[in-house]
Amino acid sequence: MTSIIRRPTSTFIPDVVDLFDAAWPFSANRHPVHVEDFVDDGSYVVRAELPGLDADKDIEVSASKNTLTISAKREERKHDRHHSEFRYGSFSRSVTLPAGTDTETISAKYDRGVLEIRVPISEPEQDRKIRIEVPAE
Repeated sequence: MTSIIRRPTSTFIPDVVDLFDAAWPFSANRHPVHVEDFVDDGSYVVRAELPGLDADKDIEVSASKNTLTISAKREERKHDRHHSEFRYGSFSRSVTLPAGTDTETISAKYDRGVLEIRVPISEPEQDRKIRIEVPAE
């Protein structure tokens, strides 16, 4: 299980940093499921690249408390080939949901190899001031 790792947006030349980071074979960012997340129109949105899969048979989305998990599997087809860069097998990706999300009304759609999951955000938790009691002397 992996989680989205957020990098500061003020990183100098972020594309170059990502390029070198992705080139290392044991890099934390090297994962068979590429995802992006953002807030749009009152929903937390997670999009995952899952090309060539059958949404009904190969992909599963689940949520528990504050974690959203995308699981998928790609079966290897046996044929005579000389080279393959495809990844086969089972894999999953988990994302920590922000505060105030409603996991009871999550929606998901799969179109052209991209899975989009929308999690409604209810009223965001407001900061509140805590009164400090001082004992009388």
